Amino acid sequence: MENRIGLKFKELKEKGKKAVIPFVTAGYPNLDATYDLVLAMEEAGADIIELGIPYSDPIADGVVIQEASNVALQNGAKITKIMATVKKVRRKTEVPLVYMLYYNSIFKYGMEKFMSECSEVGIDGIIIPDLPLEERKDIIAIADKYNVYLIPLVAPTSKERIEAIVEGAKGFIYCVSTMGVTGARNEISTNIEEYMKVVAEYTDVPKALGFGISSAKMAEELKTYCDGVIVGSAVIKKIMEAENKEEVIENVKKFINELSTACKK
Repeated sequence: MENRIGLKFKELKEKGKKAVIPFVTAGYPNLDATYDLVLAMEEAGADIIELGIPYSDPIADGVVIQEASNVALQNGAKITKIMATVKKVRRKTEVPLVYMLYYNSIFKYGMEKFMSECSEVGIDGIIIPDLPLEERKDIIAIADKYNVYLIPLVAPTSKERIEAIVEGAKGFIYCVSTMGVTGARNEISTNIEEYMKVVAEYTDVPKALGFGISSAKMAEELKTYCDGVIVGSAVIKKIMEAENKEEVIENVKKFINELSTACKK
């Protein structure tokens, strides 16, 4: 059975459109809100949705996502509860879903157990920002068994390692647009055109740009160079600025709709 991520990129390519990939921290502000947010984001035009599994020491994340992670952990957003929420979401939608989590979380939970549950509840891919290249083989073997894609991350500094990182990749390549941690930025100083050309030399798997994209205007400027844009901290900020759950949904829907309009032009 083909993975939903592959099918989504195929569908978008045929239409000449780019993917909008928002990120939210699972359990922020709570798991009920996560359930509603996933459905609202899809309705507003999200093509693939990333769910961050909260972690106490998220080294790749900036202050916004760290804060969301802390709140989610305080509210008891454990992997088992997140899996149950995803299972509930899957009764309503076929939108591709991807977990973003740290290596220690999956290691402690048990890799086989984690992948098997991902497959069971309907998770299509996982991103592990701190996964060492050397440890990847074992995880890929287990992920393949359960038809879960391991999405690799490349960065502008990965140059001589890009070939090894993208080898055998499935789903999409997460192209980190800028150095440092996640977080909304007003501009990106990397030469994106040159960077994406380098990545394209080694793989024809779809490429999505993330880290620092904070507005529909930025998404529109960057979509030329990639197959999708990933927006995380800017989405979390919209949640943080809301006074209540209704406003959370309203703020996020409006923002995703703006991103979708920019990427589907």
